[in-house]
Amino acid sequence: MAGKKALIVIDMQNDYLWDKRMKKFSYDTEKLTAEVNRSINEFHANGDDVIYIAQMFPNIITNKWFIGFSIKGTEGAELYKGMDKVSDLYFEKNLPDTFTASKFKEHMKAQGYSEVVLCGLDECGCVGATAKGAVKAGLTVSIIEKSTGCRFPDAKQKKMREKLRSLGVKYI
Repeated sequence: MAGKKALIVIDMQNDYLWDKRMKKFSYDTEKLTAEVNRSINEFHANGDDVIYIAQMFPNIITNKWFIGFSIKGTEGAELYKGMDKVSDLYFEKNLPDTFTASKFKEHMKAQGYSEVVLCGLDECGCVGATAKGAVKAGLTVSIIEKSTGCRFPDAKQKKMREKLRSLGVKYI
């Protein structure tokens, strides 16, 4: 019997996708959101859990100055309004690897997931880090290419994919 599967939607937040974002977040919001929504609805229709993750930095003055995005309690840190929300499964994290967030880890263990499929932002950032964390946790891991953004140069993306594939992560 196959274990439980979840789609984990990572960091699809206003600060990375809306018109007011920093220039460095150069994602094609319309295209990425359409693909992520397609994935969300496909997994939801299959009866798989859809889990939303948000990067959240404490709302302190130094974070506002030096980081300037994903600050807890700001509109920019909220999940992107153009993204479909099909479940209340929502967790916040402070570090790139979602598996470092204790409430998320507890949920994953309690639900007995054996497989996770990742999408969202960014392949060379939090999606890649979470894929590594999921492998370390003993899960089967896939990344949906079309539903995952990357703002880094091709060479860095290629290196990340090689590393993830060497760990057993599949690209779909």
